[in-house]
Amino acid sequence: MKRLLLGLVLGAALGSALAQGDAKRGEYLAKAGGCIGCHTEDKKDAVPFAGGRALKSPFGTFYGPNITPHPEAGIGRWTEADFVRAMRQGERPDGKNYFPAFPYTSFTRIVDRDLRDLWAYLRTLAPSPRANQEHQMRFPFGWRFLVTFWKWFFFTPGPFTKLPGLSDIADRGAYLVQALGHCGECHTPRNFLGGPKTSRFLAGGKGPDGKDVANLTPSGLKKWSDKELEDILTTGIEPEGDFVAEAMGEVVRNTTSQLTPADLKALIAYLRTLAPVPSEK
Repeated sequence: MKRLLLGLVLGAALGSALAQGDAKRGEYLAKAGGCIGCHTEDKKDAVPFAGGRALKSPFGTFYGPNITPHPEAGIGRWTEADFVRAMRQGERPDGKNYFPAFPYTSFTRIVDRDLRDLWAYLRTLAPSPRANQEHQMRFPFGWRFLVTFWKWFFFTPGPFTKLPGLSDIADRGAYLVQALGHCGECHTPRNFLGGPKTSRFLAGGKGPDGKDVANLTPSGLKKWSDKELEDILTTGIEPEGDFVAEAMGEVVRNTTSQLTPADLKALIAYLRTLAPVPSEK
């Protein structure tokens, strides 16, 4: 009996240890997810992850929240379950909807282990007392209960699963693009309700801020070799000598240039598998 009890105790302890997130790995995942871009104010000496970044859209201006572990200003009072619920379901700890400017439509696909590691990393950040800013929404888009109806049409929760017909490398790239990197949030055009036009997945057009974004299907990328794409996503410099501009330049700086060589190759391998979609005129 003593041996049985000891085994149960050790088993529970081991299970708890295995469930602990890896903060170091979570730091890499945060870079792959571009978290710093939306959650850091766009000004010199801004505190990373303390919120304040503005995102203009046809529905109003959203401000990225403070996600440091400050107990009042940030997410210091959240549990891991609260974090998973936000990422997987697009819901706040009080059960109210997040607006889909927070890309939970992509983050829902992040697998459990990665969510656990991301959470572990966020808990290591220095708490910042920077208060969150209220979104400035056009009427009636500020009513959160309306997002419930939006979700019915445009949101399918659940983690990423292996895509049939793809190699392991391309499948890893699909996960980076569809889940962590949430590339479709900017590179897939949207309808008048803000829902993605799934038939034009990653085909570019007007981004959330009304500016042109690139077509990432083979129709838009065929002019570059894999090596040239790697160089663009690492340095931000195109073969012709031009620099990728504004938002994408920030993505290169904060995200794609931080990927491991293997992940960068996987991302490109997946984009090559997409069906070509002509750019909108």
